[in-house]
Amino acid sequence: MTDIALLSGYAKDAVFAYRDRQLITVEQFLRDVAQLTEVLPARRHIFNLCSDRYHFVVGFCAALLKRQISLLPPNQTPDLIGQLKSRYADVYCLTDDAKPYPALETVFYPRMSATSSVTPPTPMIPAAQIAALVFTSGSTGQPLPNEKSWRSLVRSAAAEIDSLGLHAYPGMAVLGTVPAQHMYGLETSVLMVMQGGFALHAGRPFYPADVLDELAALPRPRCLVTTPIHLRALVSKSSELPPLDLIVCATAPLAPQLAAAAEKCFAAPLYEIYGCTEAGQVASRRTVETAEWQAFAGLTLREDGRGAWVAGGHVECEVMLQDVIELRGDARFLLHGRTADLVNIAGKRTSLASLNYHLNSIAGVRDGVFFMPGEKDNAASRLTAFVVAPGLTRETLMQALRERIDPAFLPRPLRLVETLPRNATGKLPREALNALCAATGTSG
Repeated sequence: MTDIALLSGYAKDAVFAYRDRQLITVEQFLRDVAQLTEVLPARRHIFNLCSDRYHFVVGFCAALLKRQISLLPPNQTPDLIGQLKSRYADVYCLTDDAKPYPALETVFYPRMSATSSVTPPTPMIPAAQIAALVFTSGSTGQPLPNEKSWRSLVRSAAAEIDSLGLHAYPGMAVLGTVPAQHMYGLETSVLMVMQGGFALHAGRPFYPADVLDELAALPRPRCLVTTPIHLRALVSKSSELPPLDLIVCATAPLAPQLAAAAEKCFAAPLYEIYGCTEAGQVASRRTVETAEWQAFAGLTLREDGRGAWVAGGHVECEVMLQDVIELRGDARFLLHGRTADLVNIAGKRTSLASLNYHLNSIAGVRDGVFFMPGEKDNAASRLTAFVVAPGLTRETLMQALRERIDPAFLPRPLRLVETLPRNATGKLPREALNALCAATGTSG
């Protein structure tokens, strides 16, 4: 395999995207990619900051044709961008915002000409070409880069399509509430679309009412690509929800109760994706049916004294997973939480994921997280919990936790807050939680 097509599964007159309630054909998409390729400067690295998902994809594909590597960091803080600039000196920014991006040479997404009627052929991309550097989220430390070849990205998309049975949904419209710059967003709202012959929704609506309006405007079959935090907000809406054909959820453990509620509200099956930035997506499960995860075709898992490893398929180099996994054969497993999240207090052991599950199962809790400030082997450190629960008191919450968890793991203290500092994918980086501790006067 030397070259792989940019797109797969599309008929000649197929729809590639829906943008501002208007359809964009595959032919128009290919013309837009060709035009943008002529505009981009000759560089090695590109920081694609386009918020419009269609613009992002056009930029991503134009960069592929220019043999450029897309840098996809977990956030856009000045500190992290400064690190990117020092490490990749020739990096420039592509944006569809009206203002130049600070500290980087900025290329504005252009207004595309509609005069050309000549559609270029579907480009072929070298399989081994490095398409992107995707950075870890920083949940447990500094973001680290991971190379993704075009071959690995295409194989990952194909494995997801097969695992979820998406061949049964030709031309499916896909709306994502996650940014395309995140690994999950890239795989499921971009690459899965491009390699499955589907149609992407160009926007990224934020408020529940806007998400539901945009979903309702899309033709069937239609799919929602989202996260647990977004899903909870959608399901809490009292209005009637538009029926879907598929829901895909990832980035954090999903409570079975929420999965069941989502399937009922949207009249569609929900599948969770398990993965990590280093390996990409690894496995899926129908959450309401089983606690077991099924690895994607071609992947195998093994354990040793250091932990669990995944290899094969789209994972080009064996990767150690940062989670506690109980293997059920070489392709099925149970997930018990992050290795870094294990908590050992008074000789008793649990995980932060388990504690978070019990905290968020309390009626009236909108969001909540357990956190261990400082080093875990520091005897002075204590578990802390931050909770968004309007109308509930600390005493009510603590009593509810006493009924659910061992007293050794009760938070000391428990802080009521208005919101949690989640990033665009719903994650809580350790830096943000440390800042929240400082702001609330919480210490170990």
